[in-house]
Amino acid sequence: MARRTIAVLALTVVLAAAACTPAPRLVETPVTSPVTDQVDTREVVVGVSSVAGGYNPHQITDQSAITTALANLVLPSVFRSGPDGIPRLDRTVMSSATVTSYDPYTVTYRIRSDASWSDTAPVAAEDFVYLWQQVTDSPGAIDAAGYRLISDINARDAGKVVEVVFAQPYPGWRSLFTNLLPAHLLKDAPGGWDGALQTNFPATAGPYAVKALDTDRGEIVLERSDRYWEEPPVLDRIVLRRADQSGIVDALDAGHDQLALARMDAVGVDLVGELSPAVPTRTVPRPSVSTLVIRPDRPQLTELLVRQAIVALLDRDQLVTAGTGTGPAAALRADAQVLAPSLPGYRSTVPTAAGTATPARHDPALAEQLLTQAGYTRASSGWVRDGQPLDIVVGAAEEREPARRIAEDVRRQLVAAGIATEVLTLPADELYGQLSDTGGNTGDANTLDLAVISQPVGGDQATTLATNFGCAASGEDGQRSAANPLGFCDPAIQPTMDAALSGALSVTDALAAVEPILWRAAVSVPLFQEAETLAVRPEVSNVSLGPPLVGPFAGATAWRRAAG
Repeated sequence: MARRTIAVLALTVVLAAAACTPAPRLVETPVTSPVTDQVDTREVVVGVSSVAGGYNPHQITDQSAITTALANLVLPSVFRSGPDGIPRLDRTVMSSATVTSYDPYTVTYRIRSDASWSDTAPVAAEDFVYLWQQVTDSPGAIDAAGYRLISDINARDAGKVVEVVFAQPYPGWRSLFTNLLPAHLLKDAPGGWDGALQTNFPATAGPYAVKALDTDRGEIVLERSDRYWEEPPVLDRIVLRRADQSGIVDALDAGHDQLALARMDAVGVDLVGELSPAVPTRTVPRPSVSTLVIRPDRPQLTELLVRQAIVALLDRDQLVTAGTGTGPAAALRADAQVLAPSLPGYRSTVPTAAGTATPARHDPALAEQLLTQAGYTRASSGWVRDGQPLDIVVGAAEEREPARRIAEDVRRQLVAAGIATEVLTLPADELYGQLSDTGGNTGDANTLDLAVISQPVGGDQATTLATNFGCAASGEDGQRSAANPLGFCDPAIQPTMDAALSGALSVTDALAAVEPILWRAAVSVPLFQEAETLAVRPEVSNVSLGPPLVGPFAGATAWRRAAG
């Protein structure tokens, strides 16, 4: 603006003097500023679909690609999955971990003396104790069945030697104590376990630390941790930046994002495939299966015939399409209750007998037969019994768009079949609070009849089976009660699951016995394994899919970026 003002004044003077002086020779000198096009090769920006919290990797509520990524980079683990999916001791944290006694069954862990949190507190036995106690007491915790087998934890050598005593043999013990949390900061934190890591990490113990976490702006900045005791990562910073599908494609095209790990439908994958230079894409299966839960503890759904009728009314092909948008996850259709499609040993366990209500067969005629047997009649207003209509409430987490789409399609299908249905979207913590019989913040527990959830899978298979479908002892009388979001507990199959946990029965034999019973119970309708699309621009190297169900961030310390 100053230059324009000077130019106008100068021109005015020239014009005023023009009548008595010769016109001066005007020479136009362009004004230039130095232009730099330097690339920060120490930073990589990753486009993601969401950065929303919480970030507790042990809570079903918080499961997401972001939670998994952050846990890999900022939290310590005793074991981590190798490229073949087999747990391997993480020697950046541990010196050793071995079974040191069989009576009682005891595992002794030795933590490296230099392993510490970012506030200089040591990684120690109290972190093991805190995780054990919280997971055991939380109805919404992942792999809780394994932690429930622990009877005591003892510490030696200033907490750097940890002796974990189990009530019975537990071959799956290597699946425990991943993603340790800073007990010294969290045990007395406001909000307790449910509030832990809701908005940030109070301390970290990994190659990266959280420099900034802004959910409003949709950005998380990770910086190389100065307090990390092992070899530092190659990159100084990793930035996770939220955008919708089209925004991520545009950012990849312009080079503003060098990577993307995002939820994409078929259109998004095709758009990335059209970019030039080429940006390869790969599918990254997640450790979760999108599942429709049919609660057997709800008054209208206690009867098996009614639950089976609902299963027969649903067209699962349509639900899968609604949830995946025919994107990469559509190829990961789930036809088993425990194993996910991407895992070794997976096969379909869906019953095929005629006249059986299974998700593999959309059978409205069978559904009508089952409802009639249950005492319902079809009236102009829908299905009615004893003057009361059959009406259903379907829940979905408001933060998870695929779950909302599935819930709406469930409503559409059931309404078309004569069942009054309402969709209720809740924050994830409230949704899982209701499913876990904690009441969440709604003040009215167990109002949901059906729900679309992300069912955890992977890890030790016997532990997954017992956690997702098993019972837990309630009270000193030894009575069993549901300890899972399904609200399901079958004491008849609990001994089979317990035997698999202890190694007395192979997981293969346990699944062969239990899977048909779970299908017949009509409490869980698996749909598809959730997945993200990984896209990598050519200037970034050393990015792989990562270990099964862990993902590419497991190898982020080796990522490199060229100036390209």
